[in-house]
Amino acid sequence: MKISANGLQSTAYLIIGSGIAGLYTALKLSELGEVTLLTKDTLVESNTSYAQGGIAAAIDPGDSPELHFQDTITAGAGLCLPDAVTVLVNEGPARIKELMELGVPFDTQAGKLALTREAAHHYPRVLHADGDATGREISHTLIKQVLANPRIKFVENMFVAALLTAGGRCYGALAIDPAGRRHGFLAKATVLATGGCGQIYTDTTNPEVATGDGLAIAFRAGAPLADLEFVQFHPTALYLPGAPRFLITEAVRGEGGILRNQQGIRFMPAYHGAAELAPRDIVSRCLLAEMEKTGTDHVYLDLSALEPSRIKSRFPNIYDTCLAYGLDITKEPIPVAPAMHYMMGGIATDLYGRTALPNLFACGEVACPGVHGANRLASNSLLDGLVFGHRIYTLLAGQEHAALPVPPELEVNLPAETAPEQVEADRKALKKLAAAKLGIIRREADLLTAVQLLAPVVARQEPVLNREYLELQNMRLIARLIANAALQRTESRGSHYRADYPDPDPNWQKRLLHYPGKTEMLSAISPFHWHW
Repeated sequence: MKISANGLQSTAYLIIGSGIAGLYTALKLSELGEVTLLTKDTLVESNTSYAQGGIAAAIDPGDSPELHFQDTITAGAGLCLPDAVTVLVNEGPARIKELMELGVPFDTQAGKLALTREAAHHYPRVLHADGDATGREISHTLIKQVLANPRIKFVENMFVAALLTAGGRCYGALAIDPAGRRHGFLAKATVLATGGCGQIYTDTTNPEVATGDGLAIAFRAGAPLADLEFVQFHPTALYLPGAPRFLITEAVRGEGGILRNQQGIRFMPAYHGAAELAPRDIVSRCLLAEMEKTGTDHVYLDLSALEPSRIKSRFPNIYDTCLAYGLDITKEPIPVAPAMHYMMGGIATDLYGRTALPNLFACGEVACPGVHGANRLASNSLLDGLVFGHRIYTLLAGQEHAALPVPPELEVNLPAETAPEQVEADRKALKKLAAAKLGIIRREADLLTAVQLLAPVVARQEPVLNREYLELQNMRLIARLIANAALQRTESRGSHYRADYPDPDPNWQKRLLHYPGKTEMLSAISPFHWHW
């Protein structure tokens, strides 16, 4: 459908999303001009606010970017882009310093930054704040800065339905408010920082807002997506009747937490030499194997090796949350089971956040610059949003800032795959399907079933400008692309495990790039380059 450009709001820079990537990039771009930041809920509601473990960076004198690089590459199982990882680990310490200057209260011990070690790290390099509330503290600090910045206009409860395009170029976005009214925003540069897609699954640590919207609107506008088969499941999410699938950070295991089965037996050493500190994909599969072996739906995380005072000071958020549901983790083990946690794939970007669509950028979880490969290293996600958000800023700071000529008419690609009156039932069915067919262990027959069931079921109709309906269409599209990618990758690598192809295949050390209507296999492990 086409809309007139007349009367639309204009801004120099449009940012969509209010997690660490969106907030930080907004602050940086405000140095260059006016910024409008849109978020579909409140500023505080994002995956960042729920991040517990911390943010990794080689800031200790005994550590180095080279060691951080090696740990990241190893966790990525052969699919990390070395150039992207080099950028992350070398520019990360400067971004941490910047957060500290902005006022993020990272925890200290004896006057020095307190650093912890998490799974697959060979050195303690994870900073944390308020024990296990790192994301919340970073978010609060950045929001405070945004609210005080006169060059940033933020609009809450504004759901972005589609990008505005013409001639293969992005000119902004079309959003709807809670009443269903349309709002068009024109910008010289549009930055997607909308986070992940955990709500596709029944069990997820992601908040309700994580429905893959940025992925979907970018794809429909013509920007390719990459690495979508690589979905990370966190092995330890709280498993209590009536409680949400609350994340139990990996740092608990890094501090000495032990995984035990229903009989109280520690089982991880029997599966992997690194035991509880093995990469997340391995620990998640081991938990499934142990649960199947013992005929149960969860295992236990035992914190008895930690002093009660240490538990309360290091993990106050986890302690308080569990206590609210009647569980005292200083006296009892935590029942846990895997849950969807993070999308390694995303909008394909180069090393400056550029997508294939001119004037459209992406950073944070929604983007895929190639840092995480087939399996993200713990606590690299928050750093990813900072580093590549800053790179978008440095690129735009070096460009001319002439007004962008806007065509009189703009294209809006709105989805219509399912019947509007079936939204609630279809959403439940989708989540159940993804949990059964697109989970930790995958099989060809399951993936074929998912692709078939996720195909559009109604002819294209008049657009429905309703948040719940559009969220469902976004979730269906991304789930379908995950299923297709997982079906094509006939090997097991990192977080993608095929029971019918249980081993990695060196011929599959390549990436899948999804364009609307086609999929390309890229044989070279090298950065994307977009020539605008």
